[in-house]
Order: sequence, then C-alpha cells, then structure tokens
Amino acid sequence: MEQSMALQRRRTLYRDVVTILSRSHADRNVYPSAGVLFVHVLEREYFKGEFPPYPKSGDASNDPITFNTNLMGYPDRPGWLRYIQRTPLSDGVLYGSPTAEHVGKPTVIEITAYNRRTFETARHNLVINIMATEEFPLPYQAEFYIKNMNVEEMLASEVLGDFLGAVKNVWQPERLNAINITSALDRGGRVPLPINNLKEGVYVMVGADVPFSSCLREVESPHNQLRCSQEMEPAISCDKKFRAQFHIDWCKISLVDINKVVPVYITRPDPGTGILPDFGEYKPPSEFLKSRDYFSDFLVTLGVPSAVAVVLFFILGYTMCFRREGVEKRNMQTPDIQLVHHSSIQKSSKELRSMSKNREISWPLSTLPVFNPVSGEVVPPIHPDNYETTSMPLMQTQANLQNQITIPQQRPSGDNYVMSTFRRLEVNGIPEERKVAEALNL
Repeated sequence: MEQSMALQRRRTLYRDVVTILSRSHADRNVYPSAGVLFVHVLEREYFKGEFPPYPKSGDASNDPITFNTNLMGYPDRPGWLRYIQRTPLSDGVLYGSPTAEHVGKPTVIEITAYNRRTFETARHNLVINIMATEEFPLPYQAEFYIKNMNVEEMLASEVLGDFLGAVKNVWQPERLNAINITSALDRGGRVPLPINNLKEGVYVMVGADVPFSSCLREVESPHNQLRCSQEMEPAISCDKKFRAQFHIDWCKISLVDINKVVPVYITRPDPGTGILPDFGEYKPPSEFLKSRDYFSDFLVTLGVPSAVAVVLFFILGYTMCFRREGVEKRNMQTPDIQLVHHSSIQKSSKELRSMSKNREISWPLSTLPVFNPVSGEVVPPIHPDNYETTSMPLMQTQANLQNQITIPQQRPSGDNYVMSTFRRLEVNGIPEERKVAEALNL
C-alpha cells in the first residue's frame, strides 16, 4: 500500500517538472566559391517551430531569439567567417570571403538558437563546402567606403545588388563579383553617436576582369589628392550615379592591380614533431638552502646613499656659511650715491614705522587749558581726555590744524589786540609752555 502511494507521488511530481532539451536539425549544406562573398542568413522564422507557442495568440513572432555560431570542436568561428545580429528580434547573418586555402575542406559550423523567453535551445549544423573557381582571383580589385550604411544593411541581397549595378555602370566589366564586406568598426572606426541617423560605415571590395575606368582613376589626380589632404571632397564625375543611394568617401577608395603586386613569401619554420628533446633526468633543487649574509647588501643599499648625503650636506653648509661676501664687501662695491639714497629711504621707512606703532604723539596746543588774558578766564580744552589719537594725522600742516586756538595778543603801539596761534612744543619729549607763559606776561 505504501509503495503504491509513493509511486503515485513520483508520477505527480514528474508531471510538474519541465525538462528543457535542445532540439537538433539535420545538417544543411551550402556551396560558396573561393574569392566570392558568402552570405548566409539565420532566419528566426526557421527556428520558431521548434519552440513552444507563445501563451497569447498572435504574439509568437515576438519571441527574442539569439544565435551562437562556432566551428565544430572549437569555441569560435573560422578566421574568414563573421557573424552579426543587432537585436534578439532581428535575424542573424554569417558572412565572409573564403580563400583558396579552404577549397576542398568542408567547414562545419554549429548554430545554436536560444529562445530568451522559454530558455530552450535548437541546434543544427551548417556544412560549408568551398568550391574552386577559375575566375579567382579577379585581377582588378576596388574597395569602396560607404558612409551611410551598416554592414547588415549592405548584406541584404537587394541593396548589394543595387550597389554592384551602380559599379557595373561606371566600370563596365564583363565579370564583376563582390569579394568581401567589412564593417568600419572592424577597421578601427568609432561607434557613431545616436543622432541624425548616423551609420557605422562599411567597406565593400569588388573585383573585375578589366582595368579601372577613367572615372575611378580620377581619385588619383593631383588635384583630388590635394583636396583629400585638406579634408575636402574630391570632384568625381561619376559620383552622381551613387549619390542617390550610396554616399561614398572617394578619399578612402583603394584600387589594386594584383598583376603588379609583388608577392611576398614568408618562410615558416618547421613545426617539428612536437616532442621535446631528452635533456636527461630532472634534478630538483636541494631542500637545504645555504645561508646568505645580507650585511654587504645593507651597506650598498643604505650606507652608500647616507655617505653621499652627508658629504653633500657639508659642501652645502660650507658654501652657505663660509663663502658669503658679507655686507662690507657689498658696500665697497656699491657707489656712494646709491648707498646714501638707500640709507635715506631706509631711515624714512623706519621713522614711519615707529610713528605708526607709537600713536601717543604730543597733544596739540588746542587740547591744553589756555588762559585768556582779556577776560581772565582759563579756556578748557576743546577735546576731552578720551580724545582718540589714532584719527589724528601723523604730520599736521597749517591747513589741517583743526584743534588750534587763537589767543588775542596786544600790540605794543596801542590798545588793539591781534590773534596769535599757539602750538605745543616738545624738547626731548618734555612739553614746553613757552608761548603760554609769554601770553600771560602781556
């Protein structure tokens, strides 16, 4: 009874478990030609049938699907094959140009599709069988830089066909093939800003069996080369045949005649068997290390720099203390008129500094009690004792002596009086009331 209940629980548990497995398609074979552009589109619609439908009807096309491509048995793709997919809602594209070295060698590419909604995967293999061609390589090759295209836009068959048609009208060859397409980012270009619908740019290489036309040769003229060096657009007569759809940077066009190219042969070293030669039995170092004396290292590290520093210190001290010219020697070499001028300036500066420090200057005569000989009264001072001396000018003139008092003075010839101004005088710091005494004796 207990066993049957446990078995029923296991069945119920298994019903609730969702197992995510990877589905695999049959191998798909393609046959590109060497030296000709190969483009294979990984369509999302091709893999949608392998994933469960979307819960909401009509929304199955919104499943985000990404692709991962690699050479079977290796983590990455071959060097000639590139892959691009902008967003999980767009198709992926495999593109590249196989060379003659890959002819006769089947290249198996593992393609894994990831459903980002259900996290399921679908996998199939793409077998690339590269075929040889008599037209490879075409002797005349031209590479154009198109500024208003991204690589996935240029890989579309309609756009690439329009471009080859425009080149054929200008070049007029018998055979014309697209050899390779490369994004400008793979050539060191910068990612454009997301403004004004800027594009990354793409390089398109085409090959033909006839020499370059006169229109393509116009780029090599000295006038156009000068305009390119000044970052100006060259004057190309056939640019109007491309301008309607393709904006070509004619300064970056490359014209190559492989018949004139000198081949460079690189000698590769013999890889050998991969087995290291026999050097005998390995002998590890001894477990007992010899002791080492670090005293000599200490002297070299600290003693020598310290000795050099001490010597430099004594040389500097001798130069600063015993090699000075002195004031007397300086004065002897200075003209007398310059010394007198300097001394007068220094003396005046010291006097002004001492006067500014000592604000307790002598009080003016107007601040002292003055006796009026006419009325017989003693006139009190104009300013009280708390008179602020800091506001008093250091050097007073007749015009700014506001604190002076005029005292009437009798003339000797008559009874009329004249006004006399008195000032307080100091002799060696002692105030002198000479004028006041003379006034009292009148």
